[in-house]
Amino acid sequence: MQASSELNERIREAVGLYSDNLIKIAFAYLKNVADAEEVAQDVFVAYLQKAPVFESSEHEKAWLIRAAINKSKNMLKAGWFKRRSPLPDNLSYLPGEDHAVLQAVLSLAPKYRIPIHLFYFEGYSLEEIADILHSKPATIGTWLARGRSQLKGLLGGWQD
Repeated sequence: MQASSELNERIREAVGLYSDNLIKIAFAYLKNVADAEEVAQDVFVAYLQKAPVFESSEHEKAWLIRAAINKSKNMLKAGWFKRRSPLPDNLSYLPGEDHAVLQAVLSLAPKYRIPIHLFYFEGYSLEEIADILHSKPATIGTWLARGRSQLKGLLGGWQD
C-alpha cells in the first residue's frame, strides 16, 4: 500500500496528463460532454479507491482508458440514461472541416468509432488498441478499415 500523499500526487499528475483523453474517449461513446466529464471523474475516483500499481506510464494510461470505456458502457446500459443532443451546443472553436469530420466519426457505430478515435486521435497502434479493447489486432484492423470506408462515404473521399 502506498502512502496517501504519494497516491494523491500520482492521481494529480494523471488528471493533468490524461483527463482530456478520457473525456474524449467517453464522449465518443456517450456523445455528451457533461456525461463524458462525469465518466472521467468516476475513473479518477476509482483510481483513488483502488490505488493500483502500474508498471509504466503506458500501463497507467491503458488502465485509465479501459476504465473510461467500461464506465461509458455502463452509463449507456443504465436505465436512467437518456441520449441528449449528439454534439455540444458550441463547436465554434472547431474549423468547419473538423466539425464535419467529428460529426461523421460520431455517426459511426461504437465498434468502428472507438478504434478510429484511439488510432487517429490518441496515436495507439493496432496491438495496443487490441489490448485495450480485449480484441485481436486483426479484428481491430478490420474495424478500422470498415470505419474508414464508412467515413469516406460520409465525407466524400476522406483520406488517412
